[in-house]
Amino acid sequence: MSETRSDLKVLLLAEAANPEWVSVPLVGWLQAKALLDKTNAHLVTQIRNRDAILRAGLREGQDFTAIDSERIAAPLYKLGKSLTGGEGKGWTALTAAMSLTYYAHEYLVWKTFGDRIRAGEYDVVHRITPLTPTAPSVMAPWCKKAGVPMLIGPLNGGAPWPKGFDNLRRQESEWLSYVRGGYRLLPGHQTTRKTAAAFLIGSRHTLAQESPATRAKCFYLPENGIDPERFPEPPPRGEPGRPLKAAFVGRLVPYKGLDMLVEAAAPLVKDGALTIEVLGDGPQRPQIEADLRRLEIGSGIRMRGWVDPREVGPVLGAVDLFTFPSIREFGGGVVLEAMAMGAVPIVVDYAGPPELVSLATGFKIPMGPRTSIVSALRAQLEALVANPQPLISMREAALRRAREQFSWSAKADTIVELYRWLAKGGDRPHFPNPIPDLAPAAPSLGANMNAGATQ
Repeated sequence: MSETRSDLKVLLLAEAANPEWVSVPLVGWLQAKALLDKTNAHLVTQIRNRDAILRAGLREGQDFTAIDSERIAAPLYKLGKSLTGGEGKGWTALTAAMSLTYYAHEYLVWKTFGDRIRAGEYDVVHRITPLTPTAPSVMAPWCKKAGVPMLIGPLNGGAPWPKGFDNLRRQESEWLSYVRGGYRLLPGHQTTRKTAAAFLIGSRHTLAQESPATRAKCFYLPENGIDPERFPEPPPRGEPGRPLKAAFVGRLVPYKGLDMLVEAAAPLVKDGALTIEVLGDGPQRPQIEADLRRLEIGSGIRMRGWVDPREVGPVLGAVDLFTFPSIREFGGGVVLEAMAMGAVPIVVDYAGPPELVSLATGFKIPMGPRTSIVSALRAQLEALVANPQPLISMREAALRRAREQFSWSAKADTIVELYRWLAKGGDRPHFPNPIPDLAPAAPSLGANMNAGATQ
């Protein structure tokens, strides 16, 4: 634990927090661990995470408590999986089923810690996961009655499916997304909004879902961050050469846009001006491989399949561009990881990724029909192949932005500032939306940096 911890006493709730998993459990773990290092905190999680947390070095009973809610969680997870329409699909249905488990989990947390909360043992209660804004909190009104502020978040999700891509929505078995707004009718939804002291909101789309009264209690902080141990800073690189090197990392499903990237990049790959490393697997892989054979570009686009997470950083650290035209990405943590390794991102200007990428650190392709995305992406790639010089300063700016503003430690500092305000009062903290660019650190960045910009 850090020797500079705050004396604030915080009860951290992260039903999903696992250092050996990915997605939400890894986000929950990394944020909780950073807060444990900076405050006098205690983590409460679910029993399924116990062994992994012990292997990570935390002490049960002193640093964390594992709550056994499997009697409820296991059958609901099984039900949710049966409603998804296939592996890796129907995330809205799975989230809806799992949301019911959080009622039971928080009830058991209160049975264990309620007396200590009422006795004033904790200055703040912070629910980190679930990340979905659709899951109410049964503890929020109990904490308010006890006089202890409860912080919820980061919450993220709810970006509508963009127009013109309803076919992908059906392919993803996102049938429940058509009636997603019904979550506002769940027991406890309105009470949670009224009694929680504050909310961390991970995106502008999520903020837009909330009522004006709730927005007054919201603070902007993207859900994802960078773990420097998993993504150590890459060695300095020279000027981009020929071919320009790019990478794509993600599940191979239609909405991630790899097929659009292949179509846009095909002429440049065939000409030997661009290569692409593809890290990931999924149901779309046979189609992509067939496209590569048809376009005769298989030698320039390397399909590496699933790789160990520890291999992702070195790949990103060796490429010039992170090409990621996903059309519906909530958090976009992989975009931050690419930036932290010096890979300049190209993303579609929709949902989470463009809130992480500024004009100084990457490129945004306008959202539109599939044909316009492909056309704009090809034009951007052609421009960079013709003149890769802007990538030199953008690489450095992206690396600095990701590491200095989005490390889990930096995000924890921001959250601790909010804890202090909730517990002790004073001036309300201000978290910009989106987080501004950094000021230039050196003359070499000046041409592409816009100090204080809020692109």
